[in-house]
Amino acid sequence: MKNIPCNTALYVAAGLVLCSLPFFCNAYWLDVCVSIGLYALLALSLNVILGQAGIFHMGHAAFFAVGAYTTAILNTVCHWPVLWIMPLSGAAAALFALVVARPIIHLRGDYLLIVTIGIVEIVRIALINDVFGLTGGANGIFGISRPMFFGFKIVKSLHFYFLVWGMVGLSLLLFYGLWHSRFGRALNYIKEDDVAAEGCGVNVTHYKLAAFVLGAFWAGMAGTLYAAKMTTIAPESFNFMESVIIFAVVILSGGSQLGVLISAFLFIGLPELLREFSNARMLIFGLAMMIMMVWRPQGLLPPRRRRYPVKSLMENENGDGSGPAPGNPEAGSALAAESDVQAAGGRPA
Repeated sequence: MKNIPCNTALYVAAGLVLCSLPFFCNAYWLDVCVSIGLYALLALSLNVILGQAGIFHMGHAAFFAVGAYTTAILNTVCHWPVLWIMPLSGAAAALFALVVARPIIHLRGDYLLIVTIGIVEIVRIALINDVFGLTGGANGIFGISRPMFFGFKIVKSLHFYFLVWGMVGLSLLLFYGLWHSRFGRALNYIKEDDVAAEGCGVNVTHYKLAAFVLGAFWAGMAGTLYAAKMTTIAPESFNFMESVIIFAVVILSGGSQLGVLISAFLFIGLPELLREFSNARMLIFGLAMMIMMVWRPQGLLPPRRRRYPVKSLMENENGDGSGPAPGNPEAGSALAAESDVQAAGGRPA
């Protein structure tokens, strides 16, 4: 038991709690847990863009909307099964992200943030204006069918609970592998210092665009689950406040996957717990957020900084296990920097 990593034990414990939770909840809290799962899925997709690549993006609800409306149109017009549409919805959101991100990806910080806010508002207004006569205007689209899974129709909240949280579990596995891959190391290097990363040979534009597209793809698939759960979607379901909530969940989490799950529970579940204090619940919630930002500005569970086996690399470089010469401390730091650049997918200058 001593050899089990702490993070692994936490994930196993969280999984056991989530599997047993539906059997202790009433119908109302089961719906709340489904909503928490959807926001967790959206926050995990934004975490690729914001938490790993450091790209300030507050228009994630636009990709969510593209996925949901793609599902609604293909299901109600073409009568395609919902779960078959899910990858197509993700692809539509990813294509839209590529088109809108390519001209603005060079922007940084507040400038990029303002542009992405504009994107989500443009999408919402376009949906209200009934684009190509397919989006239903302000009334939205009705009559979206329930998903079928190997002949089993998913209707009840319990079914959607396991569907949504199963998708969250799959996302955790995939994004964990991404974080420890060459692609994830490159994103981490760009987040720390994109100028230095570009100077060392990392294609910053390529990796930023890839992060945008991947995050949008996952948000589009989350839109499919939302459309299937609600059976009715409207433009006001994808307003700017949705982007703000998703953004805040990632910021509060600190950028780690486990932190995203905890933040989603706090942001969606805590206001519901305080519903009895209807006159003061938002005040209590806002005060708790202020205290959190002062007490722990780095977030709930920030990811650990990467560490590379520099000592073994130096031993391999010298061939005799003696490490750098005693009078040459720069050799060790230079080799460490070189290994960091190569791990991020670039080439040493």
